[in-house]
Amino acid sequence: MKRVPAPPEQQPDTFAFTPENLALAEQHVAKYPSRRQASAVMPLLDLAQRQHSNWLPRAAMDAVAEMLQMPRIRVYEVATFYSMYNLAPVGENLVQVCTTTPCWLRGSDDVVGACKAKLGIEFGETTADGKFTLIEVECLGACVNAPMMQINDDYYEDLTAETAGAVLEALAKGEKPKVGPQNGRHASEPAGGPTTLHAYTGDA
Repeated sequence: MKRVPAPPEQQPDTFAFTPENLALAEQHVAKYPSRRQASAVMPLLDLAQRQHSNWLPRAAMDAVAEMLQMPRIRVYEVATFYSMYNLAPVGENLVQVCTTTPCWLRGSDDVVGACKAKLGIEFGETTADGKFTLIEVECLGACVNAPMMQINDDYYEDLTAETAGAVLEALAKGEKPKVGPQNGRHASEPAGGPTTLHAYTGDA
């Protein structure tokens, strides 16, 4: 998905943190020593994005730059580099499918195909009802549970084409699908279950 900001007609003129989010932002800034407050740029951008329907308008980035007393271009550099920041409006469910090598080796092509077929859209597109946006991302850090996808804040792992489609279908119905592995295993334990120390009968 191209890291392109929303066009001017979609950009709000101003942005300000709500009182609650401003308090949270100040807590983040307070974690860093004097003259190092710019280190809070990432959590502040995340906070602004969550406040603004899951995307970052330029006015929000400017507000973060002003709060941290850093050049606006430095904030833009962060926001445009990381795929976790959405520079344009996205659907209610942001479906991020990992296609990096571990996921690809475990069948991410099938997951991608299932998502495109179920949603009727390609990467970088949003469904007509605004419910889903589909994007391709690099490693999301769940390689041991490949293939996987992230939808908003939730990880869905050990996917097949069928289970990926079932997750999307549940979300489309307004349901909350089970997060984590979709093949029955617990966390990242071996797929066949524990294989050591489970039948030990000797003395302690």
